[in-house]
Amino acid sequence: MTQSSSPAFSLEFFPPRDIAAQERLVRAAKQMLAIQPRYVSVTFGAGGSTRAGTAETVRTLANMGCDAAPHLSCIGASRDQLRDILAQYREAGVRRVVALRGDLPSGMGGDAGELRHAVELVRFIREETGDWFHIEVAAYPEMHPQAISPTADLNHFVAKVQAGADAAITQYFFNPDAYFDFVERARARGVTIPIVPGIMPITNYSQLSRFSEMCGAELPRWIRLRLAEFGDDKASIRAFGQDVVTDLCQNLLDNGAPGLHFYTLNQSEATMGIWKNLQR
Repeated sequence: MTQSSSPAFSLEFFPPRDIAAQERLVRAAKQMLAIQPRYVSVTFGAGGSTRAGTAETVRTLANMGCDAAPHLSCIGASRDQLRDILAQYREAGVRRVVALRGDLPSGMGGDAGELRHAVELVRFIREETGDWFHIEVAAYPEMHPQAISPTADLNHFVAKVQAGADAAITQYFFNPDAYFDFVERARARGVTIPIVPGIMPITNYSQLSRFSEMCGAELPRWIRLRLAEFGDDKASIRAFGQDVVTDLCQNLLDNGAPGLHFYTLNQSEATMGIWKNLQR
């Protein structure tokens, strides 16, 4: 690596749905301990649909020696429910959370909960727990899909920082200029917290296309065309994806990114391949 100071790597997992998936998660997490992640995060389903699974996965990863940070979303939850969740995590010794607005699951209708935005959740966590939790929040270099403009989106991000966020993880992207531009604009607004790029390994074209469509992440035309050309050749897709994402990560680190946050999808191979490339 060309950076003089060591970047901080972190990993994201999601709660497994059955015993077999639980075993796969544990195997993958053990393999990725070689990365020495600063922390690992665990996602929280829409409307709190994986609340128990998130807490259980946090316990599993903590028992493996990881600093495990649960995602916590406010959509669909009352203040009392959020207060109870925070108290349970605090009692368990959890010191880091990822505070998100979250998505309203289908069938929930208008019951969005008492807090409607991530900034309210960050403020609530600070009011309830003081400085106990290190709070991570989300950032969107290519703009949140529901934001009305890049400036409005940046305003929301700055508000979360002012409410007490300690660091930020970005939505994944494949255009590094989007990240550098976002960081520059945030710094111009007085934001000093670390803004860590979120990294999505490329292993499956249809899955990546679906994810990107849902979250508003741009999949550049040249990447789409190359992936489409590979068809069902999974080995070529993985090799191409590893090269593309490794180059992206190296560019980010060489130009000042404080670390990388890998969206692992509970699989180790792609993330480990990228990490090993970066050690050369």
